[in-house]
Amino acid sequence: MSVTAPLGFRAAGIAAGIKAGGSRDLALVVNDGPNRAAAGVFTANRVKAAPVLWSQQVLRGGRLRAVVLNSGGANACTGPEGFQDTHATAEKVAEVIEDSAGEIAVCSTGLIGERLPMDDLLPGVEVAAAQLSRDGGLAAADAIRTTDTVSKISFKRGEGYMVGGMAKGAGMLAPGLATMLSVITTDADLTAEELDAVLRRATAQTFERLDTDGCMSTNDTVLLMSSGASGIKPDIAEFEQKVTEVCADLARQLLVDAEGASKAIAIEVVGAASEDDAVKVGRSVARSNLLKCAIHGEDPNWGRVLSAVGTTDAEFEPDRLNVAINGIWICRAGAVGDDRDKVDMRPRDVTITVDLSAGPHTATVHTTDLTADYVHENSAYSS
Repeated sequence: MSVTAPLGFRAAGIAAGIKAGGSRDLALVVNDGPNRAAAGVFTANRVKAAPVLWSQQVLRGGRLRAVVLNSGGANACTGPEGFQDTHATAEKVAEVIEDSAGEIAVCSTGLIGERLPMDDLLPGVEVAAAQLSRDGGLAAADAIRTTDTVSKISFKRGEGYMVGGMAKGAGMLAPGLATMLSVITTDADLTAEELDAVLRRATAQTFERLDTDGCMSTNDTVLLMSSGASGIKPDIAEFEQKVTEVCADLARQLLVDAEGASKAIAIEVVGAASEDDAVKVGRSVARSNLLKCAIHGEDPNWGRVLSAVGTTDAEFEPDRLNVAINGIWICRAGAVGDDRDKVDMRPRDVTITVDLSAGPHTATVHTTDLTADYVHENSAYSS
């Protein structure tokens, strides 16, 4: 189903020869309309890949006819030539679908600092265009994988319309507005302004709360495209809920497939003076390598939680902090609480609850443990 679950979309995923192993590495998603409204959010990294810079320009017009995505190369930090490669890719898509390059988004993922093999990529666009179909969503999702072990797709039904999506990401997952590549489609009939507002709120509650390794990518992109093919103008609140559900589902899939991870950790911050404080504390705890190592070793080390909380400027009193791991309050009033031996650390899912005792606000940030497998995979990534 994926991005072709909603009416009005065709997709394809093919092996163009960008990856050395011969697996799928080029995806194409085309919006057949009648609507072409679209919105996007992108990495907050100041070092942005050429496809991000191109797609940001395209999205200023609020319309997308298609998006082409490649794995096997990020086309980041490749200078003016890299931007020309992105432009040429968009022009090639426009040529084969007989449209304008000004409504073609481009996404790339892979190793930074190397130019793409355009002699393989451009002919691959022609092959992908020839294979476009309503059944092509799964192949497209497979083609954008890098270190992902599985494809990531999702879809939800609204009142007479559909929302579908695909994503890739297993490393460099840290808040930066998006945190990976994702394409979300809908056959609901909405304006670009409506899509933009919905997408920003949805990503803020989902992808923005995913922080597996604290590393922000140069290529993060999330696109939301509307075909309007259902003819339904949805209730905005309901539509936002469906988009948020798709984003949350995809974010969860990214989390459990994170490089080398053996634990999926939810950090629930409660009793915060503001939502910003709750997110700030959750993110600080998520980025504690000491804590991530402890969770990997199935050690409910609440002292490492408090240490991370204390590095923030959130409003709290140290002697009012409480911490629970998997439902056992092992820290109360900033000191020893219930017997830590009661904490069952064996499940893959681990929940850390931090009570700041400073107000009514809450937020949850998701992370993973730090494993030898993560170090091994990233020490050999470019070799």
